[in-house]
Amino acid sequence: MKYPFVFPTFAAQNEPMADWKKKTKAEIKKRIFDALNKNVDYDEVNPLGIPGSHLDSKVFHQDSPFLADAPYLSTLIHNPNHIGCHTLGKSESFFEGTQAIERELIAVCAENILNAPAGSCDGYVASGGTEANMQAIWIYRNFFKRQYGLELNEISVICSRDFHYSMSKAADVLGIQMTSIDVDDNERTLIKADIERAIQSQKEKGVKAFIAVANMMTTMFGSVDNPMDYADALTAANMPFKLHVDGAYGGFIYPFTNPENNLDFRNEVVNSVTLDAHKMVQAPYGTGIFLIRKGWMQYANTKDASYVEGEDYTLIGSRSGANAIAVWMILMTYGRFGWDEKMTILMKRTDWLVEQLEVLGVEFYRNPHANIVTFRSEFGAPELARKYGLVPDNHQNPNWYKVVVMEHVTIDRLEPLVEDLKQMNSAIQK
Repeated sequence: MKYPFVFPTFAAQNEPMADWKKKTKAEIKKRIFDALNKNVDYDEVNPLGIPGSHLDSKVFHQDSPFLADAPYLSTLIHNPNHIGCHTLGKSESFFEGTQAIERELIAVCAENILNAPAGSCDGYVASGGTEANMQAIWIYRNFFKRQYGLELNEISVICSRDFHYSMSKAADVLGIQMTSIDVDDNERTLIKADIERAIQSQKEKGVKAFIAVANMMTTMFGSVDNPMDYADALTAANMPFKLHVDGAYGGFIYPFTNPENNLDFRNEVVNSVTLDAHKMVQAPYGTGIFLIRKGWMQYANTKDASYVEGEDYTLIGSRSGANAIAVWMILMTYGRFGWDEKMTILMKRTDWLVEQLEVLGVEFYRNPHANIVTFRSEFGAPELARKYGLVPDNHQNPNWYKVVVMEHVTIDRLEPLVEDLKQMNSAIQK
């Protein structure tokens, strides 16, 4: 099926696919210190026009011996500012060394994880998934304003009712409309008839274009949307749209556990993707990743930032280069195959938990490619949630509790929960 509202983008550049091979600690350390040596050193040169410096040396000592073997901490001390979007070309030359590592990280995420052609995507390390989602919606709002001449009330976000709250935040901040789609209560899949209803309802309110957001694992359930449900319905309704994938939770899991998915850049309707490295990658908080096809970052260009070399195309502006370094270090420590192995282990632990719940007769939801298991609240009392740190879908009136199988969540740690569920539900049955 041809989607008439899939707008053309710039062609990919002729360059090799990003290299995501496991590196030794020595290789990682050398790469980062070489990059820091290419950044400005305020002690060696005399830059008088930069409103910045290394971290305050009276508090953060730069001569501590252990820093020689601590590339991430050294980057924090050097305090590089990664303002702007470095995949576009010109950026603040004072920090060109570490910016190059961020470009490499963006290429690995877009090309090795999300199957984009080499050199076909722009992106940057954001403050988190919320900012990255807002960046996408901001870009598409501006696109519809400039290219279609639409007013704010003629543009609407459309997403699942299992959406992350950043969607409603973005619609509120950007002054556009929003509508959510019902999902099946058991399967957590989009109800196609409700997509059609929502489109028609928004059209009657004057909406003329949509920003569709498909989930690559929701935060609460790990459920996954089919982006073609939106694309087919919006095309049938003759409505212009752009589609963004919120992979803030699943972006570093789902492409490995379900490699033949349709939520990456192989799908022509997918135009941008959010990833979030401070979840499954275990990077420091503040490491969301925004990726978009070439030719679209221009709709977020802030020309008033003319004093910034290369100008600024990001929502956040100034940001720490250390966050990009942290994510790059983690991914390069594993390499592609090491990351596959890590995800396989998490899936095996999740499979084990699911098998126990099935034996106990506990009603649950689990996407087969996710490491989240969410069970009905009637099978677990609030005190069980408090004991094990289970997260409810609603703190006031919970219907579901979720377990997230992370690195520290071994089967040894899951066994006590299973035993408590067994005792609690056997008592209920009596």
